Amino acid sequence: MIITISGNPGSGKSTIAKILLKKLNAERIYVGGIRRDLAKEKGMTLEELNEYAKTHPETDVDVDEKAAEKARTLEKQGKIVIVEGRTQFHFIPESIKIYVKVDPNVGAERIWKDLQKKELAEQRNEGNIISLEQLKASVILREEQDAARYKKYYGIDNRKESQFDLVVDSTVPSAEEVADEIMKYTERKVFL
Repeated sequence: MIITISGNPGSGKSTIAKILLKKLNAERIYVGGIRRDLAKEKGMTLEELNEYAKTHPETDVDVDEKAAEKARTLEKQGKIVIVEGRTQFHFIPESIKIYVKVDPNVGAERIWKDLQKKELAEQRNEGNIISLEQLKASVILREEQDAARYKKYYGIDNRKESQFDLVVDSTVPSAEEVADEIMKYTERKVFL
């Protein structure tokens, strides 16, 4: 079984994926982490990599194709795989496709909270963000730029909820509650 998790920034995709990993004894492929590592290798922030990606599709396409290929390989080995990435539902259409959404202000506040912790700030590689308001603007811009690239490279709108099997709003419920909802849905889907 492969579960793909998409969603908007700050929706808790990573936290939810980590909870599901434990509950399902699964393997995780984190496309955002791969792209963040790529940005660091190139000496860029994530925002700079996204700008660079406008004229270098390989920074998206190669990563997305390799992630999908790895997921299928792990599944063939009998593993449950959770793939966290905004376009993986498109690359792995046979997956159980989950979209986690959040109010943009709440999402930005969650990211801001993470940025206050040095280790998490380094992992996120968001650049020099000095205020919550700057972060909100950055998140909106990043989401628009990402959507434009996905439309250009793949012909999809990753935010169109009708493409997903399950859409969950994480604005109010805890990550644990959202993970439980996904678990219940997945169990129904698998055992029907």
